[in-house]
Amino acid sequence: MRPALLRMAIRYLEDSDEAEDAVQDALLKLWFLRDRLDQYRSVDALAIVITKHLCINRLRGTRIEKVDLEQGISIGGGENPEMKLVEEENMQEILEVIGTLPDLQQSILRMKHLEGFEVEEIARLTGSTPVAVRTNLSRARKRVKPQIRN
Repeated sequence: MRPALLRMAIRYLEDSDEAEDAVQDALLKLWFLRDRLDQYRSVDALAIVITKHLCINRLRGTRIEKVDLEQGISIGGGENPEMKLVEEENMQEILEVIGTLPDLQQSILRMKHLEGFEVEEIARLTGSTPVAVRTNLSRARKRVKPQIRN
């Protein structure tokens, strides 16, 4: 379970040390919940959700943009700032629409498209079948697609 959580945390945080801290915090939370884990259908899915929320909280708390000093700061070159802003707005809109989905569809869609998990791995983590995962992915996509402007 820990390697999958660490991969996910690294995708979110883009920093292996921060990701390691987030995973440790998630496992600690699971430890404190150990007496109530039988209430959850899948401990793996719970661990993923806890880790995801911890990563998002860390991202909200960190608003400092990292700069690679070896690359330096380019003036007047590189990516168009207007395009970058439009892409960020589009991503924010997509995330807001995804946030309106039922929890299971939301989690499955994020695991598949944002975190890069395979259907079989998502099924194992959520305690469902690959067919159910594909069905939920299809339903989620059908709900998201019409709400996103072109």
